[in-house]
Amino acid sequence: MSTKNPPEIQSILDRTSQFVREKLSGEGTGHDWFHIERVCRNALAIAREEGADLVVVELAALLHDVGDWKFHGGDKHAAARIAREWLESLNAPRAIVDHVALIADTISFIGAGVATPMSTVEGRAVQDADRLDALGAVGIARAFAYGGSKGQPLYDPNIPPTPHDSFDAYKKGGGPTINHFYEKLLLLKDRMQTDAGRRLAEERHVYLEEFLDEFFAEWEGKR
Repeated sequence: MSTKNPPEIQSILDRTSQFVREKLSGEGTGHDWFHIERVCRNALAIAREEGADLVVVELAALLHDVGDWKFHGGDKHAAARIAREWLESLNAPRAIVDHVALIADTISFIGAGVATPMSTVEGRAVQDADRLDALGAVGIARAFAYGGSKGQPLYDPNIPPTPHDSFDAYKKGGGPTINHFYEKLLLLKDRMQTDAGRRLAEERHVYLEEFLDEFFAEWEGKR
């Protein structure tokens, strides 16, 4: 995705891209290689606007879901550990390894009542890009793909959304997929940390609201 780098850095980027592609291609929960591609593209665009380090941003975007806690027994630190081990195996510079691991460790949304601020502009670029992919038409498709993979009901009016106030409560969730819109997706617009992220999130957020209006109108037989 980025090409104007010293050969040794470009090799790390290329090998990391191949590693992630092989690991996530064909994944069926919405956390697949194409998700990674979209996050990389948006993260780099945001990073250029924010003046961030593009190498750190690209590596963090590539590796952010390889150790997703949802697929590693709820281990919130799996992403950072796997990212660090991979980059160290490539002899990546220590500063890059530490920075990417920090981003991987703190990128995830872990509950409506849990703050997840990023301490660097690179982290903010990647986190915003990841959250953008949970909004709009793609975000809707990904939500239902994940819910279906976990056997979660589409919607149950007798099960209200839960504003989880801790990571432990959030990871034990598993309610209807429509609840996820209120427990996470509709909250993301106001948690964007970059100007570009906020700008892009606005339109995608409106699409979520329009979808829910149509969903409930059809559910209730009004259309």
